[in-house]
Amino acid sequence: MPMRLDRAALDELMEAAKTAAEKSYSPYSGFRVGAALKLANGEVVTGTNVENVSYGLTICAERAAVVKAVADFGPKIRIAAVAVANLNASASPPCGACRQVLAEFIEPDAPVLFPAADGWRIMPFSQVLPLASEMKLETRK
Repeated sequence: MPMRLDRAALDELMEAAKTAAEKSYSPYSGFRVGAALKLANGEVVTGTNVENVSYGLTICAERAAVVKAVADFGPKIRIAAVAVANLNASASPPCGACRQVLAEFIEPDAPVLFPAADGWRIMPFSQVLPLASEMKLETRK
């Protein structure tokens, strides 16, 4: 059964994302982003963006958090909620690459909280990346 999070739990997750953003390595853009994942096992895992002079090698906060979650808890993790924060007062929805990586591990109804152009938004992941659950490939056993 999917984990249900109340507003206080989502606010706490957002604070963890803001704390992660403070550790950002972003000397080129100055765009400091943090992400926090609430896993189905109750753990919170954070990540921050790490830039590279070759922008294509930059890793976003959401992907950094997913990689850390898998490294710490293994490939069977399930993400129950995501919060994304930036310290630049700018819109920061997960980018396309991050949405695709999140899709490997997230529950379709998991809330995703992020700053948008019109203020904070909370959306179920199924709306952030429509058809993600229908597009999964069967894995070989």
